[in-house]
Amino acid sequence: MNNEKKSLVFFGSGPVAAESLRLLSKTFSIEAVITKPTTEQEMHLVLPTIPIYLVSNKSELDNLIESNSFKSSCAVLIDFGIIVSQKVIDYFPNGIINSHFSLLPELRGADPISFAILEGREKTGVSLMLLVEAMDEGPILSVGEQTIEFDDTTTNLTEKLIKLSYSLLEHSIPKYLTGEIVPRDQNYISEHFSRKVSYTRKLTKSDGVIDWNKPALQIEREIRAYSGWPKSRTSLGGIDCVVTKARIQELSGKPGTLFIDGKSFGVYCGQGALLIERLKPAGKNEMDARSFINGYINKLNT
Repeated sequence: MNNEKKSLVFFGSGPVAAESLRLLSKTFSIEAVITKPTTEQEMHLVLPTIPIYLVSNKSELDNLIESNSFKSSCAVLIDFGIIVSQKVIDYFPNGIINSHFSLLPELRGADPISFAILEGREKTGVSLMLLVEAMDEGPILSVGEQTIEFDDTTTNLTEKLIKLSYSLLEHSIPKYLTGEIVPRDQNYISEHFSRKVSYTRKLTKSDGVIDWNKPALQIEREIRAYSGWPKSRTSLGGIDCVVTKARIQELSGKPGTLFIDGKSFGVYCGQGALLIERLKPAGKNEMDARSFINGYINKLNT
């Protein structure tokens, strides 16, 4: 049995990529890391002795690959954020394996974790695919499912999916390199597992402004989905806040109206109401509802 670590080139940027790289380094030999200039330090902290190459766009990436001689037969890409040309993909004899955090072909695109929560899905997962130039359309190597709990936020669901991604990569890459895993076209996956093609978009800062005319169910999902960014912002009784946790109440009233009931408070929505459990007033630390009422009761416009 060959216990030698398989060699990989890693493409990635940001905290999800950094944690994924840390886990991968346990099982694989990382030949090089290719990242953006803005995330160089983050990657260096993970693997201080590994060569790090910096690129800002597709053209710089093409030039980097042309001017270097990497020995790894395949690469892994996670949350890279730069378009990869066919020239770069073809450089690696076994291609580039992309770990995408959804059950492809569902939720292709930039923010699959947030949209899985926004859409009220009961499960999501991780799909390992061979990178192609078309967005998230490459053939599938393996898939792992992850249940979405009622209180999951994008932040903690991301942590779960990073671990699932590593588990899939750890077991699938060696089998793919020896031919034990044969990639499946996404059309095959769609037909046999009843998964329809869908797309996400990139979230914007304006998505985080709470619209109290929406149903309470949708706003509660947004609060969980936007936990990392852009966060759910509003004004409660004239106090600018970020709402971090809330639960649905079967109450009715004028949307956007604040109500206080003893040591708790909430806001009427287009359908139902939300009882605010935790929030962060502007310039203050996050606090629970009781602390907010105690500190702001005389300042609230109700």
